Amino acid sequence: MKRAILLFVTILTIQTSFSQQNSAFGDGEWFKFKMSYSGFLKAGNATLTVKDSKIDNKEVYHVIGKGWTTGMIKWFFKVKDRYESYFDKTTLTPYKFIRNIDEGGHTKDLEINFDQKNQKAYVHDKKHKKKTVVDTAPNIQDMVSTFYYLRNNLDVKTMKIGDEVKVDMFFDEENYGFKLKYLGEETIDTDFGRIESLKFRPYVMAGRVFKEEESLTLWVSKDKNKVPLRIKADLAVGSLRADLEAFKGLKHPFRIVVAN
Repeated sequence: MKRAILLFVTILTIQTSFSQQNSAFGDGEWFKFKMSYSGFLKAGNATLTVKDSKIDNKEVYHVIGKGWTTGMIKWFFKVKDRYESYFDKTTLTPYKFIRNIDEGGHTKDLEINFDQKNQKAYVHDKKHKKKTVVDTAPNIQDMVSTFYYLRNNLDVKTMKIGDEVKVDMFFDEENYGFKLKYLGEETIDTDFGRIESLKFRPYVMAGRVFKEEESLTLWVSKDKNKVPLRIKADLAVGSLRADLEAFKGLKHPFRIVVAN
C-alpha cells in the first residue's frame, strides 16, 4: 500500500514538473504593448507581468495587467486600468481576480474570490459596497486567466480554419460563454521583424465599447510561447490597435523569420 502511494505521488510529481516545463509561460514573463487609435494616433500602453506567488498555501501564478492612455488621447478620454488574476499552476483555474478600472469616468472596483470546488464566485463590489455570491460553471476562468489557459491548452495542429473553442468565463458578476475562432496562419511585420503567427477571432460583447461580436482580431506567435503580437479592435467609435513593443522572460525560443 505504501509503495502504491509512493508510486502515485512520484508519477504526479513527474507529470506536474513535465507540465510546467512545457508550459507556454512562466515566472518573470513580461510584455509591453503600444496602442494606437484609428491607425495613426498614439493612444497608450499596456503591460502583462507573470509572477510566482501563493494564495491560501497554494502555488499560483499572479498575473498583473495594466493599461493607460498617453499623449493627446488622455486629454479627452483618460484610461487607467488594472487587472490581477491568481490562478493555479497546474489546472490554471483562478482563485482570485481583481478589476480596478477608470475608462473615461466609467469606473469599477471588483474583487472576486472563486471557490472552484463548490462552484461559487464571491463578488465584492467595492465601489458600491456590495457583496454577492454567484453560482459558476465547473472550472470557471476569469478574463485574464482565460488567455493563459488557452496559451497552454490550445493545439492548433488539430484545428481547421473556422473551428471554434469555447471556455466558461466569469465576467463582472455573471457567467459568460467565451468563444474563440481560429482564422489560420499569417506572417506579419512587427518591431522585431517578420514573424509567423496564428490568427484568432475572440468573440466579445457588443455594446458600449465594441461595435459587434466579431470586432476583435488577435495574432500570437507560432511557437511554444504563443506570444501575443497584435490585437485589433473595431470600437463603437474608431478603432484601436495594440502591438507588442518589448518583452522578457520567455520560456522558449522566439522565432523570427526575418529580423529587423
